[in-house]
Amino acid sequence: MTIRLGDIAPDFTADTTQGRISFHQWLGESWGVLFSHPKDFTPVCTTELGYVARIKPEFDKRNVKVIGLSVDPVDSHVKWEADIAETQGTPVNFPMIGDSDRKVSDLYGMIHPNANDTLTVRSVFVVGPDKKVKLSITYPASTGRNFDEILRVIDSLQLTAKHKVATPANWKHGDDVIIGSAVSDDEAKQLFPQGWKTVKSYLRVLPQPK
Repeated sequence: MTIRLGDIAPDFTADTTQGRISFHQWLGESWGVLFSHPKDFTPVCTTELGYVARIKPEFDKRNVKVIGLSVDPVDSHVKWEADIAETQGTPVNFPMIGDSDRKVSDLYGMIHPNANDTLTVRSVFVVGPDKKVKLSITYPASTGRNFDEILRVIDSLQLTAKHKVATPANWKHGDDVIIGSAVSDDEAKQLFPQGWKTVKSYLRVLPQPK
């Protein structure tokens, strides 16, 4: 199954290290990050899970729930979490889905057709409170994911969901933004009475709305 931006994130019920959940119900009114791991006790993913645990307060303050997934069962996850706490200095503080039947992996297209049929690719999905997929990224097994970048994108997604703006290349919270191309100058005057800088007719820049 191919998940496209704007699609409703497939709902599912699954066992996790923090009990059984129904995904949409578990998300509630929050944003969500679902990220998959090829299998338990893998070196790169061990560092990723430890890092996400350390920066979880950053997700919390953005109203984002984080959940991991591996095709190994929950009891294996629990043993792996002990290693993560020991080696990364932070216990895993978010749920990990046990997906031994590959139900969730298949729903989200996490099994690459040319890879081992039980080895999930290392995918990330950001889901909005409307349960729609806002971002999807797939990494090769050899490259650790950049969760600071994922936080940056969430900042952009949350800002642009509230205001008719877009964010430029390498934007980070607090930087100038761009008025959306679908917004006319007349509408922009109503939305942004403080004004903006016109670089080109299609490139209108202003400070980030508060």
